[in-house]
Parts: sequence; C-alpha cells; structure tokens
Amino acid sequence: MSVDRLGDVPSRRSQVTETLRAAIISGQLEPGTLYSAPELASQLGVSPTPVREAMMHLANEGLIEVARHKGFRVTEPSERDLDEQLELRLLIEVPTVVAVARKGITPAQAATLRTLASATLTTVEAGDFTRHVGADIEFHLTLLELHGNQQLVDMMRVLRYRSRLYGLDAPEKADYLLQAAHEHEELVALLEGRDTASVKRLLRAHIAQVRGEWKRA
Repeated sequence: MSVDRLGDVPSRRSQVTETLRAAIISGQLEPGTLYSAPELASQLGVSPTPVREAMMHLANEGLIEVARHKGFRVTEPSERDLDEQLELRLLIEVPTVVAVARKGITPAQAATLRTLASATLTTVEAGDFTRHVGADIEFHLTLLELHGNQQLVDMMRVLRYRSRLYGLDAPEKADYLLQAAHEHEELVALLEGRDTASVKRLLRAHIAQVRGEWKRA
C-alpha cells in the first residue's frame, strides 16, 4: 500500500479508517493477503492501536475478516455482488439526483460540490488513488444529501464502501479517471441549470461505466 504517513492528528482513528477503507476499495490492500496492525501502523506512521480500532470498524462494515492475534484479510465480493451494487446505484442514485436537479441547488451548495469535484480531479492528477476514492465517495454522498433523505444516504454509503475498483492505478486507467473527474464538474453545472434530462443521461453513463472499467482483469 502506498500512502502518505498520517502523523499526529486529532481524529487519528477516523483518518486511519478512511485510509484503509479507500485502500481496500482501490485494491491496494488485496484479498487473501494477511495484514497485521503493526505492519500497517508502520506504513501510516501511527501506533498499532488506531489501526486495530479501524480494523474492528471495517470488520463491522463487512470489508475485512479479522484473524485473531494475527491481523485481517480483505473480503472479496463476487462479480454478482458488484453487479447488484451497480444496479442499486442506478435505481436509487440516478432518480434521486434528478429530483435534486428538479428542485435546484443554491449557490452555496454548488460551491461545495465544485470544491469536492475539484478534489477528485487533483487527486487523480497527483496519482493519489487512495485519496481519490475517498474524494469520489464524498462527492456523490454530498450530492445525495441534498435530497434530504439520510437513510438513503446511509444506504448508498454502505454500497460504495463494499465496491471494488480493480487496477485503479494502472496507467491505462488514467484517461478514464480524468474523464470521470471532469464529469463531476459538468454534473454540478447541469444541476445549477436544472437540466434534469442531461443530469439523468450523464449520471447513468457515469455510474454504468464503473463496471465496464473495473471488471477483474
């Protein structure tokens, strides 16, 4: 796993959890490999304690299996699992965002979304794929929050956490990642214009392409 050392931060456990979760989703932590808390703590530059706490949290999310006194292994969803997750995203996320577009967003909401969209672009350009995963999830969940249904947001958060993006750091994925990041910016502009038809068309294509790009090699 290639990530920056975390150093001393107030919410270290939360940051460790987010970093490990993104590393799992991006495939940097691989299924079947046994990872130990001291090993990961050394890479992150923290003590083993917040790593162990993060491992328990991720186990509750179903992302890892704990091997007692040894460490943990990443769970691997089946292709069917991933296809079903995509289907749910299309069924739930697209009409929800269309409803947001129909209602319209405020200048402050648009500014927030643009900041998050920019983060998805800058992390790709920097080759920081672990943080890119987190930025991408944050953009989509913040967008869904504008609909005002917190249970829906929580449901989609679980779906995104259980997804997998195989080969995220492969050179041939660079163009797609840049395109997807620019689509976030385009989506914000369409929301401002209340262009529901274009929002629906863009978001469906944006989500559907995920399974085409991230199938196992």
